Amino acid sequence: MQVIPALDLRGGRVVRLLKGDFAAETAYPDDPVERARHYAAEGARRLHVVDLDAAAGHGSNRGVVERILAEVEIEVQVAGGIRDEVDVAGWLAAGAAAVVMGTTAVRHPELVRLCAARFPEQVLAALDVKDGRPAVTGWTRTEERALPELLAAWEAAPLGAVILTCVDRDGTLTGPDLDVLHRVLVATRHPVVYSGGIAFAGDLTRLAGAGAAGAILGRSLLEGRFTLKEAIAACAS
Repeated sequence: MQVIPALDLRGGRVVRLLKGDFAAETAYPDDPVERARHYAAEGARRLHVVDLDAAAGHGSNRGVVERILAEVEIEVQVAGGIRDEVDVAGWLAAGAAAVVMGTTAVRHPELVRLCAARFPEQVLAALDVKDGRPAVTGWTRTEERALPELLAAWEAAPLGAVILTCVDRDGTLTGPDLDVLHRVLVATRHPVVYSGGIAFAGDLTRLAGAGAAGAILGRSLLEGRFTLKEAIAACAS
């Protein structure tokens, strides 16, 4: 199972939200580029970078993301505010290894299928689950759509993966939601990368055993619950 450290950006800073709540933000003093370099030095093969301002539709951290792409030798998957084929092509041309489509993937799955057909394996679909429903627009709203129905709409697309974030667990350090992970795994053929609530290296072992293809780590690494090297070792054992 691949371990993917995350950098969530808001106002040019590294932050973490509690359960996706923009009013419950923890900001960290780390320079985003230096933090990305740190993860690369610790052995990360890929970085998950989320532009929260772009996701919510009120700003952009594009300059910071472009610096990471230009200055850090690591694969980067970019998320937040990627709405159409132009956005996808633009980020890939800028050096991103992959892009994550969230709101558009939920509301317009046909567009995700189109983008994935043009860029096979480089488009990832974000399934952000809040109160059992897909969350959109920076997790500020939920859609009345059943998860199996949504996953079925993505099934024919040549996606790189489905990124499952359990928003109710995100930033809580209360452990992963294995029940939701199982529901998603049985409903899709795509690799599933899990995010939300991971607190200990043992959580990674549980996720690997459950069938996750990868795990995205945010607060647990930023607050030193364990190191990235320890996380990678836990998944290799």
